[in-house]
Amino acid sequence: MLTVRDLLRDLDVRVLAGEAALESPVRWVHISELTDPTRWLSGGELLLTTGMGLDTPETQRAYVHRLADHNLAGLGVGIGFGLDTVPEAMVAAAEERAFPLVEVPYDVPFIAVTEKAFTRLVNEQYAVLQRSIAAQERLQRIVLSERGLDAVAQAIANLVGATALVFDGRGELLARHPFRRAIPEEVVEEIAADLRERTRRGDARGFVPAAGELTAQALALPIAVGDTPQARLPQAWLVAVKDGGGLTEFDRLVLHQAVTAIALELLRRRVADTTERRLAGDVLAEVVSGEVEGPELARRLEPFGLGGRLSALVLRAEGRKQREGLEEALVEALRDEAVSALVAVADESAVALMPGYLDEELFELAERVHRRVTKALGEAPAAGVGRAVALAQAREGYHEARCALEARALGGALSPNDNGSAPRAVATYRDLGSFQLLLSLQDSDALRLFCESLLGPIEQGEGHYGGELMRSLEAFIEANGQWEAAARKLYCHRHTLRYRIRKVEELTGRDLGSARDRIEFWLALRGRDIAGAGSRAGVFGARR
Repeated sequence: MLTVRDLLRDLDVRVLAGEAALESPVRWVHISELTDPTRWLSGGELLLTTGMGLDTPETQRAYVHRLADHNLAGLGVGIGFGLDTVPEAMVAAAEERAFPLVEVPYDVPFIAVTEKAFTRLVNEQYAVLQRSIAAQERLQRIVLSERGLDAVAQAIANLVGATALVFDGRGELLARHPFRRAIPEEVVEEIAADLRERTRRGDARGFVPAAGELTAQALALPIAVGDTPQARLPQAWLVAVKDGGGLTEFDRLVLHQAVTAIALELLRRRVADTTERRLAGDVLAEVVSGEVEGPELARRLEPFGLGGRLSALVLRAEGRKQREGLEEALVEALRDEAVSALVAVADESAVALMPGYLDEELFELAERVHRRVTKALGEAPAAGVGRAVALAQAREGYHEARCALEARALGGALSPNDNGSAPRAVATYRDLGSFQLLLSLQDSDALRLFCESLLGPIEQGEGHYGGELMRSLEAFIEANGQWEAAARKLYCHRHTLRYRIRKVEELTGRDLGSARDRIEFWLALRGRDIAGAGSRAGVFGARR
């Protein structure tokens, strides 16, 4: 940074006023003989003049005050042209404003001042450019080496000498790294609240955070990830808060470069997450359909941190908005609980295969995860968890969790715990009650016979149309007999659904207005899934 003192050093000039302000930075040097040149100046310039036109003390004082008000770095007055000495009125006004005023002798041409300033400024700009290129290369290496967002934040903090904070678009903290002094937690919360408000207003501009009186000490920059309509609003924010002093030109340049590095890191993470979730969906489909078993099953589950025993957690939300965010909320909740898991979507539900725990530990974990997901969605999804089972029984574990969830929904009110305390939000095998006896038959001939005796007339009696009847039957039962809800799920008119349900009743001789018959149909549908008679598409039709 070039200061007034640096510029005047080794020049045969005399400082007449404003000695205390000689450390002011000089952005540029300008020559003008106008009585009001401020229209063409932006602040930070050292102005050189011979004083032509400044012929009265009033105009001389007004001239100095005008320059000081415009935040110029200082004023150099050349003598030996219109003025033999610098007028006392100008000196007095400069002293009053602590404004650097310099006398430039006749034998020191203005070009000597401008050349020195330009050479120094160009060299400084070149040095800043070199440093910024080195900083950019450092950030690129971190992203390419896949060291993660925390490593990027650490590099930014060290390069700028500031606390580096990375928030997502909702104002949730993704990464934080201090330089030497950590900023107070309440300041972080104020910044996060400001970001949430700006996102709500659709304000995607960078700004200086006002939290904790950080003016000139901090900068917040928006980060767009990907080329989508949603990218018009920030998917993340980078906030830097200097340990001391203001942000330099180099600091600001590095921060703008860091925005690109963070965007690339978040995009890389998104692609990796998408790939992992697609793989998780394929593996879960194979697990539940029974397509893989033994050593091959263990090999497929190993990358997800699963081995030995596992348990299944199934969450189901009603609203479309909640369903769309359910999988992500479940992933985040398990990450917060430091639980490795395979998470995927099946049958409009988010499913997590987790390491196996003892019952009470597992149920408590499921409750904590459910609370986190509820907080993220703003609405409590239905939830069921299965007991810990061996890897070979992963399919049965999934169905137990799913059936527990549905059995509680069909049963209405929540049942109390064994000790009489408040009921759990997450259903368990204990909520299956007497249904557990039937479902425990698993792949036996008795279970197949029961399912075929109830569902066979539907599929065999109507040919291809039997599939539509089966889907309508399942939706009607899952909606607990509510016509409107079931019709919306099937994307059909309620009169069409009524016709299909009447057809099911004609084919089976059952009455779907009866809770007992609905429960038996539900048992048959679930039993068919467990026995493997149902199609894979039926279970995983909604999987992404």
